Amino acid sequence: MQKAVELVNIRGQVLRGMLHVPENAGAKVPIVAIYHGFTGNKMEPHFIFVKLSRALEKKGIASVRFDFAGSGESDGEFIDMTISGEISDALDILNYARSLEFVDNARTGIVGLSLGGAIASSVAGTQHDKIKTLVLWAPAGNELRNMKENPDPAQVKSLEEKGYIDLNGFVLGKGFIDDLDNIDIYADAARYDKKVLIVHGSADQSVPLHASSKEYAAIYGDRMELHVIEGADHTFNKKEWEEEAIGTTVNYLVNSL
Repeated sequence: MQKAVELVNIRGQVLRGMLHVPENAGAKVPIVAIYHGFTGNKMEPHFIFVKLSRALEKKGIASVRFDFAGSGESDGEFIDMTISGEISDALDILNYARSLEFVDNARTGIVGLSLGGAIASSVAGTQHDKIKTLVLWAPAGNELRNMKENPDPAQVKSLEEKGYIDLNGFVLGKGFIDDLDNIDIYADAARYDKKVLIVHGSADQSVPLHASSKEYAAIYGDRMELHVIEGADHTFNKKEWEEEAIGTTVNYLVNSL
C-alpha cells in the first residue's frame, strides 16, 4: 500500500511525503526513513526512491520518504534551506516513522542519498539508540566541508552582491553558508556504533568515491561495507546501475532488519 502523508515539522511547516506499507503485514514491521539529496525530492532522479520503496514493500519493509522544507511539495522556500534545518526535518521524519502503530521500533533503518546521506549519517549518530542499521548512497559529507573550508570565489561574490547563489535556478541563501559553521557531520557520524552499508559509483563526479572509501571508512572502520558500482555516476543513471543500487540495498536491509 502506498499513500500520501503529511507531518508538521518543529518550525510549523507542513512536510509532504509518501508512506509505503506492506500488504497483509500482520505483525509489526520494520521501517526505513529515506532522505533525498541537495535540490532533490522524495522521488529523486528516474524515480529511484519510488522504486526503492516499492522493492522494500514487497519484502515486508515499510518506508517513508518526505520532501524536506523548501524542496519538492513541502512548505517553505529553497532560499531558506540550511543543513541544520534539514537535519531537524530528518529527525521529525524519523520520529513520525517510529510513531506509526504498525511499526516495530526495534527495526528502524535510514537510507540517504548524497546530502541526504550526510544528513542520514548525522541523524544515525545522534540517534544511534533508535537506528538498527544505516545505508548511505554517495554521502556528501566531504562536499560540505569543502564548501566551508574552500569557498568558491564566484559564489562568495554572488553572496556579497546579491545575497544569494543561483544554482541552475535553485536559489541558495546566505543562511546556508553561515550555517556550515554550526554543523560537524563527521563528528555526529562517528557516534553511530552499528553496521553501515555505503553504495557509491566509481565514476561519481559530484561526490568522488574517496569520500566513502577513505573519509567515511576512517569513521566506521570494519563496521562499514562499501559496495562500489563500477562506472556508475552520482545518482546511478542507468538501468543496470539503478538495479544494482536498489538490489544491494534491499538485500542488506532484509538481512539487517
